[in-house]
Amino acid sequence: MTFLKTLSKQPWLLSVLIASVIVIWMATGITGGEGHPDGAATARNPAPVPEVQVRRQEAEWITRYVTLYGRTAPARSVDLKAETQGRVIAFGARRGEQVDKGAILVRLSERDRKARLAEAKAVLAQRAAEFEAQQKLKLEGYISDTLLAEGAANLERARAELNRAELDLQYMTIRAPFAGALQERVVEIGDYVASGDPVARFIDNKTMVVTASVSEKDIESVRSQRTGAARLITGHEAEGRIRYIAPVAEETTRTFTIELELDNSDGDLPAGVTAELRIPSGDVLAQKVSPALLTLDDEGNLGLKTVDSAGRVQFHLADVVKSSNDGVWIAGLPEVATIITVGQGFVRNGERVAAIDESLDDRVMTADSP
Repeated sequence: MTFLKTLSKQPWLLSVLIASVIVIWMATGITGGEGHPDGAATARNPAPVPEVQVRRQEAEWITRYVTLYGRTAPARSVDLKAETQGRVIAFGARRGEQVDKGAILVRLSERDRKARLAEAKAVLAQRAAEFEAQQKLKLEGYISDTLLAEGAANLERARAELNRAELDLQYMTIRAPFAGALQERVVEIGDYVASGDPVARFIDNKTMVVTASVSEKDIESVRSQRTGAARLITGHEAEGRIRYIAPVAEETTRTFTIELELDNSDGDLPAGVTAELRIPSGDVLAQKVSPALLTLDDEGNLGLKTVDSAGRVQFHLADVVKSSNDGVWIAGLPEVATIITVGQGFVRNGERVAAIDESLDDRVMTADSP
């Protein structure tokens, strides 16, 4: 009765008592095994293992290529210069025209050169006759050795003059030094040229060269090769041989210059255009997959996910060996790999999954569904 009288006089004590009972009941329910139905359900039903669709396939031997970008150029290019003086009187080829070795490009005026040649021949005949007579007189003892030597010197001088006259006449005609094309002509009819003046630029476009730069990382694999292929921006493709690899890297870029020589006998390959150069660097085991199967890891690296024998996800960095219209070849995977084809975007590296072979799974699955 005393307790009830106290409560009637101080009703707030009743509120405190009720609150205390509720707190004790809640604490007992949380810590008790029977008071946590969700925990019991979790223990009875563990989280489901995510399902992924997979494809099991074997690797194949694929040739790895080093891809470079360069520019085509004629195998040879020369600046033709006059070897004697004279006035331009005729041309034997138009600019851009293909000509054979020895074809006439520019002709200079002969002036009196034929007359000089005839004079040189006459002088040589005279000196030869004089020397022959001196030899006979020497046998009879009528002339000294000094006079005989002087006659021999005069004969050789006459021969040299004849040779100069013949060459001077030949130099009147400037010819193609090899088979190719007349790229540019810097003189016109009526121009006077002296010995050493430029006349034309001539190129050898029967053979084309693709020049590119190889990085330090790839130089060893390229150095052992002798052939390569080029794809020009114009769509032309050709195979050729590597004719030059620089023994020393460029100081600023740390790259090595390489030249691929291509046959251009038909003249289809243009010079001065961009070209993609592909040099084989060895064979590797690789898997062919669709680019859609490539994904990113937590660090943003591009790669491919597989499932190992323990049923865990493995992430492999994408080492692209070759690409084509219907897929890419990835090296670095197991020789026999179980590749995740559907659901790779919802599982992490090292996570346990349920792998379902795509040939056995009839359910409709998309590339974005687990």
